[in-house]
Amino acid sequence: QVALVESGGGLVQAGGSLRLSCAASGRTFSNYIMYWFRQAPGKEREFVGGISRSGATTRYADSVKGRFSISRDNAKNTVSLQMNNLKSEDTAVYYCAADSRVVLRPSPSASGMNYWGKGTLVTVSS
Repeated sequence: QVALVESGGGLVQAGGSLRLSCAASGRTFSNYIMYWFRQAPGKEREFVGGISRSGATTRYADSVKGRFSISRDNAKNTVSLQMNNLKSEDTAVYYCAADSRVVLRPSPSASGMNYWGKGTLVTVSS
C-alpha cells in the first residue's frame, strides 16, 4: 500500500508560478512511476505529466509542455510539480498518482493508476 498526500495548492494570478508536492508513504517509492493528473470542474481527470522511477525521464501533456516540470526525490519519497506561466485553464484539482508498471507512458489513463492522493486545488485568476 502507498499513501499519497499532495500539498502546495492555492490561488495564483495568471502568469504566476506555483509548486506542488506529493509525499508518499512506504519504503518502495522508487519502484513506482509517478504521474500528476488534474480535474477541472465538469471535466474528466486528465494527464498532466509523469516521471520515471529513477527521475531520469519525464513526459508532459501538450497543454503544459514547456511550462510545467516534474521532479522527484526518492530519498525523501516526494515528487514535485513546478508550474510556471500559469493560465486560467490550469485551474483544477491536482492529483499525484503512483503506477507500478515498468514503462513511463506518454499519455496514460487515470484508470490505470494504482494509488491516488486526495488532491490539492489550484486556482488561477485572470
